[in-house]
Parts: sequence; C-alpha cells; structure tokens
Amino acid sequence: MAGNPAPASTAELAARLSTAVADRTAIEQLTDDVPDLDLPTAYRVQRELRDAAGPLAGWKLGVTSRAKQAQVGVSDPIFGFLRAAGALDVGEALDTARQIQPRCEPEIVFVVGRDLYGAHCTATEVLAATAGVAVGIEVLDSRYRDYRFTTADVVADNTSASRYAVGTPVPVTGMDLRLVGVVLEHNGEVVATASGAASLGHPAAAVAWLVRALAAEGGGLRAGEIVLSGGLTAAVPVTAGDVVVASIDRLGSLELACR
Repeated sequence: MAGNPAPASTAELAARLSTAVADRTAIEQLTDDVPDLDLPTAYRVQRELRDAAGPLAGWKLGVTSRAKQAQVGVSDPIFGFLRAAGALDVGEALDTARQIQPRCEPEIVFVVGRDLYGAHCTATEVLAATAGVAVGIEVLDSRYRDYRFTTADVVADNTSASRYAVGTPVPVTGMDLRLVGVVLEHNGEVVATASGAASLGHPAAAVAWLVRALAAEGGGLRAGEIVLSGGLTAAVPVTAGDVVVASIDRLGSLELACR
C-alpha cells in the first residue's frame, strides 16, 4: 500500500516558481498543494530564489498600502529582494513578451547612504541614513494564475517581483514624504492617486519595518542598496503598446513604455 507523498522541500517549491518564470506560464498557488505552507517556510523558499538570483540591487516592500491590501487580499507587510538584472534603465521599454501577467505601480525609492541594521530601527534613523529618494515604477509579475495567492504564496514568490525603473534621486532633507502627492497614469489617463502616507503612514516607516524584519535573519541594509518602499496605489495591468507614468511631488515623473 503506497504511503503519503513526501512533503515538498523548499528547493522543490522554489524550482516550481523558477520554472514558471522560465516558461512564462502561470502556475497554481503553492498552497493548493501545500496547504500548511507558513510564512517562515515561505521566506525560506524566497531565500532559495535569492541565493540563485545573482547580484542584488536591494529590497522591496509589499502590501504596505490599503489599496494594495484590498487588491491582493493580504493584510501585513512583506518583503522581497531586487535582482540587479531586473533594473530597467530610464527610457528602456518593458518587454511584455518576457512577462507572464505584468502590472505596474508607483513607488518611492530610497537610496541607502550608510548601512542600517538593528531590531529597533526607526523611521528617523532611516531618513538620517538616506542618500536620496526617487520616483519609481515597479513591474509586478505574479507567477500564480490570476494573481490568486495567500500571504505565504506571495512571499515564496518573492512578492511578485520582476522589473523596476528608478528616476534620479533627490535629497530627502526638508521633505515630508507623508504629504507628497502621487499620480499614476496609464495611456494618458489618470488611473490612481495617493500620497506618500499610503505606505505604512510614512515610507521611511516602511523601510524601518524592513530593517527590523531583516534583523530577524541576521541581515540589514547596505550602503548603495535601493529599497522600493511599497506600492502607493493599486497596480495597473499593462500590455504591449501601453505607457505608464508615475509622478510624485518633488521627486519628479518617470515614464515606462511597454512593447
């Protein structure tokens, strides 16, 4: 009589996600097959992906805005990593044929000026250590069919990270990032607005949360890394021929064309 199948290892779960990226084909969420997948295990799956990702540019936060929480059905902040190879240069178009189901969202991007570590990091410390902030556009590309996932699923999938574009950083001195206005345009139409406060009340508070979360695994932020501090609006799906523009008061505007 056959016994129950052995539980999937973190390496096997990571391989499923990597195969989805390589094949550009969405899969069912991992929890359909592994219903007891919990957050610590999901982060171990993500670590498998991180170890195989090559050079890293920094980190990203997820589910920091109410709009995002409502869109994806999760309620707590999460984090993932940014591959250096995922960067889109200013003016470079997004190749949608290399994506599964891309969506774009506006971000406030922090450029880390000095190392940040510690389980008690505060937003004030983050601002003091920030070399500059910039407008950004993150391209999400969930490996799960129809963006259907639990919190553990999306953490394992590196919080749907794919590509990202970052504008020119400006000094944060004298700027209240809670109050900056955010506008997302899709093909010339305003599709969403927000303020910086949409990210955990203050984008620097979101980055401080990340530092504390990384401290739990013995890590932190290094000088020169970037942090996408969380989508400020719901993400908009994009296809070839689309143009997305993210504008943030005092940070400027950033345009991303899709082909």
